[in-house]
Parts: sequence; structure tokens; C-alpha cells
Amino acid sequence: MKRYSIWALVVLLLIAHQDNWLWDNGTLVFGFMPIGLLYQAGISLAAAITWFLAIRLIWPTELDLPEVASIETESGE
Repeated sequence: MKRYSIWALVVLLLIAHQDNWLWDNGTLVFGFMPIGLLYQAGISLAAAITWFLAIRLIWPTELDLPEVASIETESGE
């Protein structure tokens, strides 16, 4: 279920990234930042959080085993 949740977040981010509705909006947020730029910053932050969740929840643990790293070091790779 966790894997499907992460994939759903990725698809949601892909859809939300297509922000055609803010291209012509000249509203300034905090007096200096265009609202479209703030929206893109929010999408970037959401993507970083999604990637963090993907690593913490569904990253395969067998890739992090210490004996795999020691075998590669001993063989000279």
C-alpha cells in the first residue's frame, strides 16, 4: 500500500506541475514574489518531501547491507 501511495503522490505532483492558470497572474506575494514562482517553489518542496517519503518508506533495505559494500571493497571495485 505504501508503494501505491508514493506513486499516487508522484502522479499528483505531475498533474499539479502543469499550472497554466497562474501564467498570466501578476499578483505579488510578500510584495516581491510572483505567485507563479511561489507556486513552483511549493511544488519543488512537495517533490522533495515525496522523495524523502519514498526513501524512508519503500527503499529496498537489501541495498544498504554492509556486507555488500565490503565485498565490493575487497574485490577492488
